[in-house]
Amino acid sequence: MFQDFLTKLRQYEIRIRKAVNSERHGNFHSVFKGSGLEFDDLRLYQYGDDVRAIDWNTSAKGHGTYIKIFKEEKEQTVFFMVDVSASQQVGDPSRLKIDTTKEICGVLALSAIQEASRVGLLCFSDQKERYIHPSDGLKHGYNFISELFKLAPGSPRTNISEAILLTLNVLKRRSLIFLISDFIDTDYEHNLKALARKHDLIVIHVHDQRETNLPRLGIIPIYDAEKQARVWVNTSSAQYRTDMWSQFQKRRETLERLCRQNKADYLSLDAGEDYVPALIRLFRVRRYVYNGGRS
Repeated sequence: MFQDFLTKLRQYEIRIRKAVNSERHGNFHSVFKGSGLEFDDLRLYQYGDDVRAIDWNTSAKGHGTYIKIFKEEKEQTVFFMVDVSASQQVGDPSRLKIDTTKEICGVLALSAIQEASRVGLLCFSDQKERYIHPSDGLKHGYNFISELFKLAPGSPRTNISEAILLTLNVLKRRSLIFLISDFIDTDYEHNLKALARKHDLIVIHVHDQRETNLPRLGIIPIYDAEKQARVWVNTSSAQYRTDMWSQFQKRRETLERLCRQNKADYLSLDAGEDYVPALIRLFRVRRYVYNGGRS
């Protein structure tokens, strides 16, 4: 089973890499370098320089217009925060949300390792389920993927806010963070803002159509895995179906707006669909930005 999982990750990783490398300029290497920059020095502005690099505080002193010079950090850390709570156990029995979540994390980790990045992991529910300290090398990468594959969470509940606090405590230097969750939780917005301010954040929102479009089966029992309680709902009720859709849309729009306001990337993925094209689009945008707007 693990070997099949690893084979699938390799196939997807190759597919993504080929697609991102297919354009004329740039390469896959730059995808993971968005936050791998640190301030080095200042110099006078020259014609053709990116105006976004201007240091307005220094320039305001009246001695000329200066821009910031950055250098690449020798060690880039890519850190994954993965929600493994019970709400992820939704979807087609052959492909639950948690299956898609683990695949996305595994593909991205494999890519990052091959780009010589240091990779770390926090799997969380309402507690720390598994933590892997950032490191590099293929051996570390395969151990990372193995631990992710076999993880069986101990708690059904979710606490995104506490997971973010833990991440802020363990990552002292600016890193590239992938936060992968269905975001069925509340009161995490303040900490998400703090995470986006300190790190280069990519939010991946995994959802399933069963959360918004249940089959019309009349009155049926639905088990809430996180609350560990069973409730009866009328799936044929127009009001119930509208409420389900509205709650999901509000959650998604609020999260997307929060990310946009705090300069974090946001990606919404249906767990039952092919997620590779969406990752390719995300990486092309990130590469474009890293290359200063040159495709």
